[in-house]
Amino acid sequence: MGHHVACKLSQEGFVVRVLARASSPVALLQGLPVEVVRGDLTDPASLRSAVAGCSAVFHVAADYRLLARQPEELYHSNVEGTEHLLKAARQAGVERVVYTSTVGTLDFSKNGRPATEQDMADPATLAGPYKKSKYQAEQVALRYAREGFPVVIVNPSAPVGEGDRKPTETGKMILDFLNHKMPAYIDTGLNLVDVRDVAEGHLAAFRKGRPGERYILGGRNMSFREILETLARMAQLPAPSIRMPYGVALGAGIVEDWMARILGRAPRIPLEAVKMARHKMYVSSAKAEQELGYRPGPVEPALERAIRWFTENGYVRAGHPERKN
Repeated sequence: MGHHVACKLSQEGFVVRVLARASSPVALLQGLPVEVVRGDLTDPASLRSAVAGCSAVFHVAADYRLLARQPEELYHSNVEGTEHLLKAARQAGVERVVYTSTVGTLDFSKNGRPATEQDMADPATLAGPYKKSKYQAEQVALRYAREGFPVVIVNPSAPVGEGDRKPTETGKMILDFLNHKMPAYIDTGLNLVDVRDVAEGHLAAFRKGRPGERYILGGRNMSFREILETLARMAQLPAPSIRMPYGVALGAGIVEDWMARILGRAPRIPLEAVKMARHKMYVSSAKAEQELGYRPGPVEPALERAIRWFTENGYVRAGHPERKN
């Protein structure tokens, strides 16, 4: 997402400086007229140098892992890092900050009704350190806004598209399907959005967003089965037909999490992902559409680009059938 935000800002004529960790590759930025500086959210001195002379800051970085052997790492980066960056930006006289949160901080237990910005989650009910740390980080951003610092918050849903290098959890879902690692599905749902639309939404929040306000940047609400059937048509692969009851998936996730810790490997069924699937994560972007002029397009082209990018960059295992044009 940060890559696409940087691309959009460059296209709009902004002079862009990108903060990247020393260990982070910057191949996706090649060809872009951006300045790359090295630093880390956990290193306040590097943040002070990074924001010096900037009129605006887009805080898109986060430790996005549903499984971490040391969960405190997520809090160091997501919560303390946000505090460090906003403090540095305020001291540097930055005029505006757009903070990237997540729809994971919302409450999705309203009988399937799409969540809005008013549906704040009870932090005690959030599953896993990622959601909890992002909730706390969002509270840091809101506090700075209450104190008079112009921070606008955006809450993207599940972005899809090209350039998902790590990949994200949404990208892993697509890859698991392409690599034949998804024999069954759970009755859940997500809101998928083109990552390019999310980048447009960031720029709209910068230009029109009200400090202290949250704006959901979503796209299309889709059941998990609908997502898999869409991927199946695009990749010409069979979609899983077995629906796994939530209780069975939860039990499998608990066992797999236990085995993964013993064997020192990543779980094939992440327990936190199963817990997140308990409710359909449907959202409404009506507020962003009304106040920011946010206009998300169809998600299918983004899924096509994601499949193509993963395939061309070696993420899809050998033997995957070629698509027929």
